[in-house]
Amino acid sequence: MSNRPAGHTARSTDRPNPETGTRGSNRTFLHTADGVPVDSVYNPAAVVYEAAPDTSCPPSRDLVFVIAHGFTGDVDRPHVRRVAGVLARYGAVVTFSFRGHGASGGRSTVGDKEVLDLAAAVEWARGHGHARLVTVGFSMGGSVVLRHAALYPGAADAVVSVSAPARWYYRGTAPMRRLHWLVTRPEGRLVGRYGLRTRIHHREWDPVPLSPVQAVPRIAPTPLLIVHGDRDGYFPLDHPRMLAEAAGDHAELWLEPGMGHAEHATGEALLARIGDWAVGHAHYGAAGVP
Repeated sequence: MSNRPAGHTARSTDRPNPETGTRGSNRTFLHTADGVPVDSVYNPAAVVYEAAPDTSCPPSRDLVFVIAHGFTGDVDRPHVRRVAGVLARYGAVVTFSFRGHGASGGRSTVGDKEVLDLAAAVEWARGHGHARLVTVGFSMGGSVVLRHAALYPGAADAVVSVSAPARWYYRGTAPMRRLHWLVTRPEGRLVGRYGLRTRIHHREWDPVPLSPVQAVPRIAPTPLLIVHGDRDGYFPLDHPRMLAEAAGDHAELWLEPGMGHAEHATGEALLARIGDWAVGHAHYGAAGVP
């Protein structure tokens, strides 16, 4: 796994995002350090504040969220747009499709090379002039934001990981056994391509990337929030507890009663709490960024 900077990002002509129609939004393809085009959308902070009755503070013009979706998601999926819409009440939002997902190029490596996709999106978000940046990842994206923060120190001012695994190759639940079939078997990859709009790389990891539990100790002193549901069907509670223990005092752990897995299970009230946490914890220079 390379930890080179993402390099220059390539922009197409900026255009309004048809999903939101927000003035100042634009959509473009970024190019990662290894040359993969990544479909990306920038939305400024929400102009209208009355849509957020559960929000304790108005949107911050200096704050931007970069959202890393879960496996088989993409920038146009309704659950990704819903997350972006809620967090836009707190700051600007960058969403993107990981490689192999949606309109992005390449093939999914299920959390390995995806760190380069996030690095390109983070660089692009910083280029919009925001002084504070928070990465927010779900499931696979949750593992990616943890590894990104460890491999790119100072890139984010706070990190939020939702429903992430602690370790690789976990097969302890039926959904994870199905996911491994999808990723490792040729017929599974066909289902991914044609049924789930996700193109999966056939090669195994070589070398095996830094695991999430190995990454979290390297994130300090950047503030870290770990969120997990007690009804997560993919990763049981030993995963978030292992992450929190490895992170030490710089991490905060929220175990959410009744919550399932990733974006679909993350309701607006929880997203609002995450937004409040980000506003309060993404301090200037917290991650070493001037």
